[in-house]
Amino acid sequence: MPIPKSVPAIDRRLLRDDVYGRLRDAIVDGSLAPGEQLRDGELAAWLGVSRTPVREALLRLAEAGLVVARPGSSTTVSSLDLRDVRDARDVVAAMHEVAVRAAVPGLTAEDLDAMRAAERDFRDAIERGDVEAALRADDVLHGVPVTVAANRALSAVLDQYTPVLRRAERLRFASLGGRASFARHEELIRLCAAGDAEAAAAVAFDTWSTLPTDADQPTEENP
Repeated sequence: MPIPKSVPAIDRRLLRDDVYGRLRDAIVDGSLAPGEQLRDGELAAWLGVSRTPVREALLRLAEAGLVVARPGSSTTVSSLDLRDVRDARDVVAAMHEVAVRAAVPGLTAEDLDAMRAAERDFRDAIERGDVEAALRADDVLHGVPVTVAANRALSAVLDQYTPVLRRAERLRFASLGGRASFARHEELIRLCAAGDAEAAAAVAFDTWSTLPTDADQPTEENP
């Protein structure tokens, strides 16, 4: 049959990013467990794509420390390394500090309302003990300044290193313990609404830099 000329070609970049995101999420949520061997053929069949975007995604995941690639041998889901988690935490904290400082002057009433709504959703999820919903709401809240800052380099760094922290939360923490984050969220939103970029940026940094990472440390908060 003739190929319709009106149908655009598949965007290879979007396919690559989608494959990367799906594999990353499977590692973060534990579907692909630490030590599990990753075969590009099996992953390609599972995702319904060719091997090429899978291989590209595995290279990106290796850069983030989520998989270990041994040339000529095998690729496996990495074990959780506390130093890697601490390093990622420090980088992510710094990026959110930069994002908030840059975003505060441009935050609109709608942006602030979105942050407040996300905080309400976060509280509700914590009260219900719904970890997944709490994490999604937390992402929305902190994502508002990141979006407004519109710094592509910053967003790329967060995209690479935030999953390392999310995986640590799921694998190492016994409970979410998010009530301790209520006050920080409220203070962040209050300072953003007041236009105090420096103070808001400091709260954003503190929120992430105090995220516990030691396996023997009790869970007190989520960002």
